[in-house]
Amino acid sequence: MLNTQTKNAPFKYSLLATLLAVSLAGCSGSDGDDGMDGMDGMDGADGQDGTPALTTGTFLRANNGDENRGTVDWIDQDGDMLSSFETGANEGIVLSSSGTLYQAGDSGEPMLGAFCRIAGREDGMMMSSVDSQIMGANTGLTNPKGIALADDSGMIYVADFNAMRIAVFGSAAAGDVAPVAEIMLPAQPWDVAVDENADRMYVALTDGTIAVYDNVMGSDFAPSVMRIIVPSDASGTQISVNSHGIVYDADSDRLVVSDVGDASVADDGQIFVINNASTADGAVEPARTIAGPSTMLGNPVDIILSGTTLRVAEKSNDAILVYTNIFSGDSGDIAPTLSTSSVKPESLAEMTDMPEMADFSDQALADVTIGGVSASSNPATAGDTTGMVVQFDASLGSQTAMFDTGMSIESVAYSVNGDGFVTYDDPETAMGGLLVVNRMASMRDDGMFSLSQDREIMGDMTGLVAPKGLDVNSEHALVFVADVNETTPAVRVFSGCAAGNVMPVMTLTASDGARPWDVDYDAETDRAFLALTNGTVAVFDEVTRKMMSGTSEITGEDRLLIPAMNGEAISAPTNIHGIDYDAQSDALVISDVGSADSATDGKLYVIPDAGMADGLTDMTVNIAGPSSMLGNPVDIMLSNGNVYVAEKSNGMILRFDDIMNAASGDMAPDYSVSFTAPESVAVLPEYLW
Repeated sequence: MLNTQTKNAPFKYSLLATLLAVSLAGCSGSDGDDGMDGMDGMDGADGQDGTPALTTGTFLRANNGDENRGTVDWIDQDGDMLSSFETGANEGIVLSSSGTLYQAGDSGEPMLGAFCRIAGREDGMMMSSVDSQIMGANTGLTNPKGIALADDSGMIYVADFNAMRIAVFGSAAAGDVAPVAEIMLPAQPWDVAVDENADRMYVALTDGTIAVYDNVMGSDFAPSVMRIIVPSDASGTQISVNSHGIVYDADSDRLVVSDVGDASVADDGQIFVINNASTADGAVEPARTIAGPSTMLGNPVDIILSGTTLRVAEKSNDAILVYTNIFSGDSGDIAPTLSTSSVKPESLAEMTDMPEMADFSDQALADVTIGGVSASSNPATAGDTTGMVVQFDASLGSQTAMFDTGMSIESVAYSVNGDGFVTYDDPETAMGGLLVVNRMASMRDDGMFSLSQDREIMGDMTGLVAPKGLDVNSEHALVFVADVNETTPAVRVFSGCAAGNVMPVMTLTASDGARPWDVDYDAETDRAFLALTNGTVAVFDEVTRKMMSGTSEITGEDRLLIPAMNGEAISAPTNIHGIDYDAQSDALVISDVGSADSATDGKLYVIPDAGMADGLTDMTVNIAGPSSMLGNPVDIMLSNGNVYVAEKSNGMILRFDDIMNAASGDMAPDYSVSFTAPESVAVLPEYLW
């Protein structure tokens, strides 16, 4: 329905390994059966037509037939199926930049599903607890059809057919929740396209027209400007009947719209190309119209663009149709470049090159521009900053943003798309949980937690009692949560798409009942480092490899690292809290709060060769003393070689520069800012804005 638009983030791109089995058969022309070899992909003389030379690619196809309803297939550029999995949904699909598939469904209870790490789905895999759904009476959904994702803001636009509206939900929402907003329409919609940069929305209406709304988010989803584009002939007579699929090409400012005509007729479909779409209004003669028996267009229910190549889900004639160079050429009865048999296709999406998902927390020494520094507040007695997450500039000179979770919270970490993951615990219920806040890093200044945009993971099945520090791994869509409770201390790992009362997908339990306060998972080495309150660090190897092979619980670390000086363990009191590992230097930076009752005995350590260290391990940097202002340094994060510290007892966010090469002793921080009872600190990249 809509090709997802994303920011130009500074990622290295590569095709995901799970898709390397894509067929290459369609990369050049085939020979005719009896003719001479064709050149440059042309047909052989007197032979049958060869397969057209289409750019190699991988696509998703949602199905909606009697036998295949609720399934989604991977197909190659020629429409040949690679694998299939079950979602239980049957309508429009869209793929996010982080690899989550969103799909609408109306074959049962109306819903919008989120399916995590879709590229890693095995053939035949079904929806599970790692996924989530928006469903229920509060959603107001009746017949959700096409959907569009505004990836920067994390908003999903749903064309709700019988409700005659566009319903807008946050991409992190789940459960029986009301939409963020609804935009009422003059006719029943089938599909929607969003130009997020221009803040404009295009809606394909089943009366054959296209509704255009300007200033959508800027008006808080109450746009006052609406235009109607009516595809018409040269005399101004409407030629469109029943608009369905719609896609917008921002580079050329063109719309492509499919029209199914009479849904009961299998040969009256049309394709329209509309120029100057951003300003078009009223009767508009399409720049190109494709219709007629040779087109095979009957019910073209969905379309997607790959450059100038248009793919069509042709439902009544059971085919995927491909039209190359859709923006050029004559109008008329034009045969498709390629037609592939496909039983009742409903929607299409393209799998583009995905980012390698290098989380900012794993780029400790990389030279990356910082957009801000986030800190959560957790005072012992409720006050004005309780539940607040604020942002400062990189040099801690000024506060730039603020978000209110509406409850007492612990730590905050972020995914690569800017979603915030927030731990909390409730002493009255002896139960903790995790908030997932849609685009918290970039789009929620002066905002509050809202179930229309955000969701919660909590309940007895989660095992969460007293969660503290956490780490997000976007590549595998996992959240590592350190639970320090006395009875069942462990790091509990959850799917980044999960919601509600769900079990962790894996649990890491340190030996001898040791309690973790924080955790750092390093994707490059597949290791998890647990900061233990007994003053040691537990190291777990091959974490996700074991998880993907079926292991759900690991008891006992592979190695136990004991911080030392000159071969002697650090003397008590020692209480490791913050932790950050850098694979490039193989160094570990940790903070030690010492006695929680003392505001002067905190320390920062740098431990070299930490990946394979075992037992007593000498540090190379040890910062402590009154000038350091370290009392209870409860959390840290490395960025650009500098370490940011949440210093709770002294109410400060501190920055120590070039920490790997810093001198030991009573060293003052290079930058600092006052902040009430900071519990966590996270550095945010500029590309999120």
